[in-house]
Amino acid sequence: MIAIRKKENKVWKWFKSHFLVIFLSLVFLFVVLFLVAYNKTSISVQNSYTSSKASVFKYTNGTEVGRVYREDRVEIPLIRVPLHFQEAVLAAEDSFFYSHSGVNPIAIARALLKNATSDSLQGGSTITQQYAKIAYLKPEQKISRKVKEVFVSLKVEATYSKSEILEKYLNAVYFGRNAYGVEMASRKYFGIKASALDPAQSIVLAALVRSPANYDPDFKPGNFARLVIRFNGIKKNMVSKGWLTEAEAKSIVFPNFGTSKVEDINFSNRGHLIAAVKTELSELGFEEDVLTVGGYVVVTTLDQSAQKYAESAVESQRPKDAPKDLHIGLASIRPGTGEIVALYGGNDYLERQLNDATQAIAQAGSTFKVFALVAALESGYSLSTIWDGRSPQVFRTGSENYRVSNYGNSNYGPTSLYRATASSINTIFVRLGLKVGPEKVVDAARRAGIPSDVQVLATPSVVLGVSSPRVIDVATSFATFAANGIYSKPHLVKKIFDGDGKLIYEVKKESARVFSKKVMADLSYALSGVIRNGTASSVLAGFPRPIAGKTGTSQDNASAWFTGYSPDLSTSVAFFRDSPKEQLKGIGGLNSITGGTFPARIWNSYMKRALAPLPITFFPKPAYVGGTRSVYVDVAKPTPTPTAKPTPKSTKAEPTPTFFNPKPVPLNTKKPLPTTSNKPLPTTSNKPIPNTSTKPIPPGSSGSVPNFSPKPIP
Repeated sequence: MIAIRKKENKVWKWFKSHFLVIFLSLVFLFVVLFLVAYNKTSISVQNSYTSSKASVFKYTNGTEVGRVYREDRVEIPLIRVPLHFQEAVLAAEDSFFYSHSGVNPIAIARALLKNATSDSLQGGSTITQQYAKIAYLKPEQKISRKVKEVFVSLKVEATYSKSEILEKYLNAVYFGRNAYGVEMASRKYFGIKASALDPAQSIVLAALVRSPANYDPDFKPGNFARLVIRFNGIKKNMVSKGWLTEAEAKSIVFPNFGTSKVEDINFSNRGHLIAAVKTELSELGFEEDVLTVGGYVVVTTLDQSAQKYAESAVESQRPKDAPKDLHIGLASIRPGTGEIVALYGGNDYLERQLNDATQAIAQAGSTFKVFALVAALESGYSLSTIWDGRSPQVFRTGSENYRVSNYGNSNYGPTSLYRATASSINTIFVRLGLKVGPEKVVDAARRAGIPSDVQVLATPSVVLGVSSPRVIDVATSFATFAANGIYSKPHLVKKIFDGDGKLIYEVKKESARVFSKKVMADLSYALSGVIRNGTASSVLAGFPRPIAGKTGTSQDNASAWFTGYSPDLSTSVAFFRDSPKEQLKGIGGLNSITGGTFPARIWNSYMKRALAPLPITFFPKPAYVGGTRSVYVDVAKPTPTPTAKPTPKSTKAEPTPTFFNPKPVPLNTKKPLPTTSNKPLPTTSNKPIPNTSTKPIPPGSSGSVPNFSPKPIP
């Protein structure tokens, strides 16, 4: 026992004699380890979720369409953050921020004695530590992570100024309601920018930083009482720091702010706009995982006013008693540029993700007659040619008979191609398509803008629109007509800027002439007749500027279209249901919805407002391709009855628009067909009418297909 005591005394004496050396060695070892750890600590790479920025989609005027993000964050400089907000945050989180070096040992020690969710004004971590944890560390509850936090904090303090750290922190911290950073917090809680925050609003937001889940009144019961207590505590601390006087603090009362709303970016038609832009961006190589963190600014071709008018037109003019599965698509394009200025893809993206303007398909009906008319004009048939408009008629195609009736089985007799277009006479256009060749009709449709992924078969029924394009496809095709035969690829994305504001993409217009100007002049003249005294006249006659268009109603009334254009804008509107077997009958108080009813009403409402700011422009004068002579095609020219006095041939011209003075185009003759013509008329009995004034566009000429394939926005 005595030997043991002697040994302990000996060790103790040795320790006391070497204490200084031991202490200095330990200090040295600590310093070495500290320096090694400090040097190995890097802050060059932030957490992706912290450094992520929302990508913003904008209208042409710079107003926001919507955004995509991982965290909804918009960074702003500290100079745009009110001083009273900065002081409120310091009072709530780190009163000694400007005096410590990143770590506050006293605060850490004090925090060990308090509950993490208490209403104390100070937490254990400094603002620098909080930023270090958010920006550079994983959310782990480990001692090692706490040690790393200290080193990272010191590194941050050594790298950035206090103002820079505070700015980074205020742009990174979470405030609840999916709001990251002070700017989005201000917008989502108070509907204002951060720069407009008053002292009371600033203190509320500062109070939320500690734990939004425990202080946001809209999150759970009891939060409001806790928030008020914390609000008053922060005011008291601001007074103690000299940032508020007693009088100022007393005048600051708890502000009103609304409950959180489900602010889904995909709500209403806006979701369809955002989805369509994202689809095009993906085709350009900007996938969603890049967009959600990259902070890109995407300038679209969408016009905010036009978009508002489009949505208003659909909502105000749609039938009120419509079934739930009635879908309406609208697409509006600027001719010659391919810029999509407005889209209506549906009233709520959250309920239906299929875009009724850019993705859904519907039978085009008589809309496709325009392509037969284009093919006929290119082949030398004039608007003055006279055709058999009786109904029904049977056409021999190969070994089969094809029976065709007009709408309502109306009989028209011998009718000019001009009038046949205005009245949308089925029997005439089927004969016309067979005369020029269904292949040429398909070719005209492709050149105009109907893409290759839309099935268009070269059959006699092609002119009746059995094919099912998208609304954007038809709007694009008619934009080609409005641009006097120049096809332009439709697009939504105009410019892209990266997170630093650098321009990294600008669209290059893809355009090509696909039809001659003369053919287009006559086409627009014929389609203007649809408006003046044709199938759309009941709604659109008297429109305050030159327009042209075509109604389209599918067989069995499964869909209804109106597509029209001015020289400045092409717009297509379509009605359809989930299944082509379901009809549009008995909706909106009508026996059936045709293109000249609700679709034309929506088109009219939208186009009047969208075109109003623009100067009035005019279509070219008709070129009278094929001449003005009344040539009868597959129908005998009526002759006067011998016992009656011959009736002089009418020279009265078709009523013409006020914006040009065309030569007269012969209309229907009032004389009956010969009684011997009741049998089905053969389609091969007459040769094509030679073109006496304009040659057909030969392959490889200005009417050839462009060297790229039109591809619509999905």
